[in-house]
Amino acid sequence: MIEKIYYTSPYTTKWTASILSSFESNNRYYVELNKTAFYPEGGGQPSDIGTIAGHKVLDVTEKDHSVFHEIDKPLEVDIQVECEIDWNRRFDHMQQHTGQHLLSAILSDVFNIHTVSFHLGKDIASIDVNVPSIDDKALIEIEQTVNKAIYANKPLNTYYVSQDQLSTLSLRKMPELEDEQIRIVEIHTLDTSACCGTHVRSTGELGIIKLLKTEKQRGHTRLFFKCGIRALKDYEQTHRILSQVSYHFSTKSELVLERLEKLEADFKVLSKQNDVLKSENAHYLSQSLLDKKQGFVLTHEFEDKTLKDGQAIIKQLLQTENIIGIFSSSLEPKVLLAHNTDKIHSGNLFKEHLSQFNGKGGGGANQAQAQFLKMEDRNHFISYLQEYLDKV
Repeated sequence: MIEKIYYTSPYTTKWTASILSSFESNNRYYVELNKTAFYPEGGGQPSDIGTIAGHKVLDVTEKDHSVFHEIDKPLEVDIQVECEIDWNRRFDHMQQHTGQHLLSAILSDVFNIHTVSFHLGKDIASIDVNVPSIDDKALIEIEQTVNKAIYANKPLNTYYVSQDQLSTLSLRKMPELEDEQIRIVEIHTLDTSACCGTHVRSTGELGIIKLLKTEKQRGHTRLFFKCGIRALKDYEQTHRILSQVSYHFSTKSELVLERLEKLEADFKVLSKQNDVLKSENAHYLSQSLLDKKQGFVLTHEFEDKTLKDGQAIIKQLLQTENIIGIFSSSLEPKVLLAHNTDKIHSGNLFKEHLSQFNGKGGGGANQAQAQFLKMEDRNHFISYLQEYLDKV
């Protein structure tokens, strides 16, 4: 039976152990230690990482009460090794997991909202709860209540009970376990839960909890949160961004939202005015092109616009007169054929002849577009279209 230090002494970061077994599986190396502080993944909590004899520990798993450590290089059996966990990762997981217990307990006891599942991600933690939504006012009240419990610095206690003793405890959720001994994590006067994760010594070590947002999740609500160091880093980033925006607008941080709302309103007005000006400009330019048109076919190359940028002018042209237009741009090797007649089918014309000019494209009856590898091929195709359409 190996000694699981992560349960007996969760604040241990360095220790000496013996390698009981060492093996390779699917090109990965594993060792089993006689005692380990490396927490194996389970209960919604990721595994610890760190080093064994200076070799990186990549993952830790548990199977049949044995703990296996995936390492980056093989090690020999029956040797003493120095082990060290990544404490920053471990303490972060302890904060998030304990924070989840406290949050779920407050939600259940105070707000009659019950936790369905828990996920501890690399950057953010979340729980799914059995209500369709939680409004902003309720989130603020929940957050304040949980933080008061953090400041109360309630001690945590862990112990084991038998299956028969479970019914004597006021558990938040009855576990579906077949183990003879069940590990209990208790937050004094607030919560009693069966749990295999690692936790802080008291709620005060959580520092703070910040509820971030909610999302609908199959009839439930997913509530995202951060505790402790994660919450502090999130505040540091948010404060830095807000300070920069406030400085940029030369206004107080509490007035930034008001300033942005005004900018948004001004932008909508300017956008409408811009649309009107674009339409008027397109009408003017289309008339200018029509004045220069010779014959039934209009050929025009935009000097300072892409074909996409010239769409408003092209659209205006097709509304004013029955023409066939061959449009291109000096900025790209593309051709657009557009018309409002029944004389040709643009897409079929391109499909039949494009390959001769190393072009690719297609379209419908009244409009087709093609792209070429070289401007030279594009120009040859334009010349071909002019000759072809002059005969229509």
